Amino acid sequence: MPQYPLERFVSFLALFALLILAMAAHEFAHSLTAYKLGDSTARHSGRLTLNPFAHIDIFWTILLPLMLFMSTGLFIAAAKPVPINYWALRNPKKDMVLIGISGCAANFLFALLLSILLRFLPMNLLLTSIFSKLIYINVILGVFNLIPIPPLDGSRVLMGLLPRGPAEQYAAIEPFGFIIVLALFALGVLGLVIGPIVTIIMRLLGVPF
Repeated sequence: MPQYPLERFVSFLALFALLILAMAAHEFAHSLTAYKLGDSTARHSGRLTLNPFAHIDIFWTILLPLMLFMSTGLFIAAAKPVPINYWALRNPKKDMVLIGISGCAANFLFALLLSILLRFLPMNLLLTSIFSKLIYINVILGVFNLIPIPPLDGSRVLMGLLPRGPAEQYAAIEPFGFIIVLALFALGVLGLVIGPIVTIIMRLLGVPF
């Protein structure tokens, strides 16, 4: 049955509530890793926290996802970027890789812990559904951010691995990064790329979706 606007909005709110929990874990991991590696910028900016509201961007986290979901039933979202001063890091090039990968690692770890709880704790149908959806969102967020398109985390990893010259050339496309991501999303390319990977991980976790 087709969803009416109010039903779509309620569905969005439910998914959004779970998404910001996954985003909070992701952004907190970036902030904590940067802090441990010598950069306290995120801490002074109030981002070294699991409070989801500290990581919300009005347009990228709320307005754009809502507009996409109400019009297509799908959505893509982004948190407020964590401020990083790479020159404050002890080893900027290597630390860039660690900071970049930490957010995705946090989402995969979150999904793993939830899948263990789902398997061993008694749960009713509602809790099972909530846990399954939160695991799924964490896996999607982790896989999505590994795509090497600036400013996604995969690009930070790749920049840290490339020699300085190619890394700087690669970084030059960052102002157009979100446009590229949105175009790939609209064309369905993102789903084709991350869909099979997400399916494999969910099956490894033993979580139906």
